[in-house]
Amino acid sequence: MIKTAVARRYAKALFELLDSSTIEATRGTLNGLGQAMQDSVSLRHVVASPVFGMEEKITALTDIGARFGCPPAGKAFLGQLVKKNRVGFLPEIADAFGKLVDQSKGTQQVTVSSATALPPAEQDRIKTRLRDTLKRDVDITFQTDASHLAGLQISIGSTVVDSTVRGRLRAMQSLLTKE
Repeated sequence: MIKTAVARRYAKALFELLDSSTIEATRGTLNGLGQAMQDSVSLRHVVASPVFGMEEKITALTDIGARFGCPPAGKAFLGQLVKKNRVGFLPEIADAFGKLVDQSKGTQQVTVSSATALPPAEQDRIKTRLRDTLKRDVDITFQTDASHLAGLQISIGSTVVDSTVRGRLRAMQSLLTKE
């Protein structure tokens, strides 16, 4: 919880600092660095180890950021994360920054999960219905989960609409075992 609150504050500060032409490049950089922090044990070691000095850590992060096309303000931000010992928050900062960018564009992130892969025509139909229902542009990620058996599970922010067979069976079981 605290990590999320700190990440939101850093993301908001960065978002307010950037001009609109560099926001997408910075988003890509943060997503790439956040993923690298999650995937790379050696990068986490460099960032967390007291053996490496602050300048070495800043150089390592800004070099990686440069490979992702990070603008100068983003590099300065990475330096501040190192100085404040907040580099471990990068994945959460990237998520919070992405949400701010989507919010500013009027876009809603949606995840649709189904038992089998949906054909493109069905995906387009779902996207259109969600756009009409939410009255904003949607960025949909389609996933498959065989445990659903049938139906869809739609996640919009913190709201989950579960119309899967598994979800309905779980709800029925809950009702039957209540008393």
